[in-house]
Amino acid sequence: MKGIVFVELLKMAENLLGEAAVDQVLDDTPLSTGGAFSAVGDYPCADLVALVGAFSRVTGLPGEELQRRFGHWMMNTFKTYYPAFFEDKPDVLAMLEAIEGEVHVEVRKIYPGAELPTFATERLGPGELRMDYSSTRPLVPFCAGLIEGCVDHFGRPATITTRDLSTPGQARAEFTIRHDMP
Repeated sequence: MKGIVFVELLKMAENLLGEAAVDQVLDDTPLSTGGAFSAVGDYPCADLVALVGAFSRVTGLPGEELQRRFGHWMMNTFKTYYPAFFEDKPDVLAMLEAIEGEVHVEVRKIYPGAELPTFATERLGPGELRMDYSSTRPLVPFCAGLIEGCVDHFGRPATITTRDLSTPGQARAEFTIRHDMP
């Protein structure tokens, strides 16, 4: 996984717990790097899972909830660092449709060889979209948080239904995003 994900997780944890608690978690958690991460590095997803588990124990929040909150955090990071991706999108559905064909194309230019999840989308109606998520990484709640954060960004309420279809070694989920009627 790209180092920016780890750096941002640590920033979120510092915001939530403080620097001393994060340092203690890094000292106490067996990680491939010994706890040092840079935004441009590549690290195993197992380190991310270990950190989420450790932060879960410290906060008392379930790991899935921490992943979801981290998805919100990362959406805010993406909006800050990559505002152009959002500029011409009229709503959350258009943004979600653009992930595979626009956003991931650009990510692959910046990070050749990046292992990205796949997102297949289908419009179910004028205000409704189904998004199928697939990844080797167990990050369905993180993806749900990204979608929720994207909904928040566009400021139009939506209902999100999630069906987790994961199997051992393969994270899969079907998200249905429906704009609430005014």
